[in-house]
Amino acid sequence: MKELPTGFAGRVVRWQKTHGRNTLPWQNTRDPYRVWLSEIMLQQTQVAAVLGYYERFLSRFQDVRALAAAPQDDVLALWSGLGYYSRARNLHACAQQVVERFGGEFPRTAQELQTLPGIGPSTAAAVASFCFGERVAIFDGNVKRVLSRVLAYGEDLASSANERVLWDHARELLPARELKESMPRYTQGIMDIGATVCLPRNPSCLLCPVQSDCAAAREGQPQNYPVKTKKLKRTSESLWLLHARADDGQVWLQKRPTPGVWAGLYCLPVFGSREALAAAVPGSSELRDAEPFLHVLTHKDLHLHPVEVVLPASWKGMAGAWFAGKKWPELGLPSPIRKLLSR
Repeated sequence: MKELPTGFAGRVVRWQKTHGRNTLPWQNTRDPYRVWLSEIMLQQTQVAAVLGYYERFLSRFQDVRALAAAPQDDVLALWSGLGYYSRARNLHACAQQVVERFGGEFPRTAQELQTLPGIGPSTAAAVASFCFGERVAIFDGNVKRVLSRVLAYGEDLASSANERVLWDHARELLPARELKESMPRYTQGIMDIGATVCLPRNPSCLLCPVQSDCAAAREGQPQNYPVKTKKLKRTSESLWLLHARADDGQVWLQKRPTPGVWAGLYCLPVFGSREALAAAVPGSSELRDAEPFLHVLTHKDLHLHPVEVVLPASWKGMAGAWFAGKKWPELGLPSPIRKLLSR
């Protein structure tokens, strides 16, 4: 690894002012509620997918107190389709703790922010730097890629010890002066470089504001960084979904247990086999197998097999309840279930 470059933070700050992303709805604000909400939504999710959800959340829950006071079902319903639903549950729990422990005001330091549910070190650093100008380093995937290339850091980031070394270097490269202004610009800028210039494949090195600092660019091998050998193995699972409808069009739904896939969401009853599904409905019922389909999670493929049946509205043979066509669209539903019911 080469020596740390001097003037790096200044170049990032100046570039961000003129070439970075400055028009996203959660930018140009020091409101920690809005910044925190965007940071949670953007975890493992593209900006384009987040925009609509962000606006709807702010319209419904205008501040942290409104979010804390809402039923969890309402929060999950608004989150429905965004995925990684533990984020929504933690979002709600975090809002409640901000109100209960801090009087509705977010803590002003990354260290205190990390004591709240769902806020890890990088998210805490983002809120603290954007809103309060604290000199702390974010360390998301984009930042790791930029810094590992700038420093030609070739150690395997699958090792937590190696990752901590790179994070230490990230702290050393932070701005040192006028932090109230420079830290928000720098934090946004290094994320923007990673998201728009220093791409995983085919990085635009000629457009990069820190090309002169980049040891990987000088080597001509930016694609060799970062190094991370450990990969999670993909798994697959087959599930059978009981799509039970009443004569009047109601649909039977039940809330998913916690923990587990789609925890806390309303869902068609889920079974591990068709035999188990068939045993759960009256023996005289006529079952119809609909076309199975694939739903892809981050590290798992779900092979979903809907089985349709019409039952009397008086049937209450398992946990759950009947929901009318005007009611179920308002619930927090996994995206594949919402699509299936909408069809």
